[in-house]
Amino acid sequence: MVGLIYASAALAEIGGCFAVWAWWRSGASALWLVPGAVSLAAFAFLLTLVPTDTAGRAYAAYGVVYICASLVWLWAVEGARPDRWDLIGAALALAGAAVILFGPRAA
Repeated sequence: MVGLIYASAALAEIGGCFAVWAWWRSGASALWLVPGAVSLAAFAFLLTLVPTDTAGRAYAAYGVVYICASLVWLWAVEGARPDRWDLIGAALALAGAAVILFGPRAA
């Protein structure tokens, strides 16, 4: 369930940010901002559904989902295949998220 929430949040965030990018950087109509705003609001709401006691750790874990989803977007939507440096960066982010999520905590 958490994986589905994070995947949905990533799609909503990347889609919303892309809408702003399209308007600002690519000269698309300002009407792109409407679905962009809705998408970013959905992203924020979706992260509230993650079952955790601390928002910060939920956001930290989401960060690596965002990185990986962004690389999928790069490939699938923008047609640019991630290179080895993209993949190394994603692997480092996965390692960092694992430390944050699974590191021993004082009781």
